[in-house]
Amino acid sequence: MSFAFQATGLVKRFGKTTALAGVDLAAEPGTVLGVLGPNGAGKTTAVRILATLLRPDEGQAVVGGYDVVRHPAAVRRISGLTGQFASVDEDLTGTENLVLIGQLLDLRRADAKARAAQLLADFDLTEAANRPAKTYSGGMRRRLDLAASLVGRPAVVYLDEPTTGLDPAKREDVWNMVRAQVREGTTVLLTTQYLEEADALADNISVFNHGKVIAHGTPAQLKHIVGGQTISVRPADPAHLEAVAAILTAVSGNQVESHGRGVLSVPVTDDRAMTAVVRRLDEAGIGVIELSLHLPSLDEVFFTLTRGENTADPQKVQVPA
Repeated sequence: MSFAFQATGLVKRFGKTTALAGVDLAAEPGTVLGVLGPNGAGKTTAVRILATLLRPDEGQAVVGGYDVVRHPAAVRRISGLTGQFASVDEDLTGTENLVLIGQLLDLRRADAKARAAQLLADFDLTEAANRPAKTYSGGMRRRLDLAASLVGRPAVVYLDEPTTGLDPAKREDVWNMVRAQVREGTTVLLTTQYLEEADALADNISVFNHGKVIAHGTPAQLKHIVGGQTISVRPADPAHLEAVAAILTAVSGNQVESHGRGVLSVPVTDDRAMTAVVRRLDEAGIGVIELSLHLPSLDEVFFTLTRGENTADPQKVQVPA
């Protein structure tokens, strides 16, 4: 199997602190690898090594076939990076920032200007294109920084918490841009504190804790760590809560939980249970205003995996295939 990037056994120490303690990461071309973990878990350190901004103390990382230590210039030519903080020149306009980057990447000036105009339009910055970046809002600067990482059409893009500070609408715009890049064959490593972002974008997710990867899998596989599917029901009439609880217990054989707001839920092992619940509710003449069958959220996965984050030696979780 060929990988767009692959890291094996990465170790990085800062004095007595071990930021990475033997990390393995890999992504196939044209996919998104999401990286989750508590603050200080080592996510940004791994990104900086893959982007050649740090050298590992041990282990190896290869991007596009190039070793990040032996061939850093080659890695940089095919990589784009958006860090946690905007890195554009605040005294330059949006256009000037992107044109400058294009020329540093050896684009002809005309091609750099055309690429800048395209990206400014994609990130809804055309009206601000000729204003100094220091006049931009925080969200606008963030979008300009994202655009800057894409000027050279990189094969691999590292997005380190790219939507921090963006409102929900602009965050969705960035998601669409990421999806568009992936459709064109770009590989993306995404670190994020927004778990719904990882769920929406990532093909696979690696969960960090204490400088180690403690779990890896697709979003669906990780959700199975917490448990199987759950049926949730909210009857239209709260007087029917007891009857709904009896139906859920009879179908599932499991204990029903109440979550307030008149919502009951129960874990099930088979999605056919949903059909049985619907049939029994209909037979009993019970109307509902909420009825769902769902896997656990990534939030639940995250808390389950990292709630022991203060332990000295977390064990790697085995994800079901």
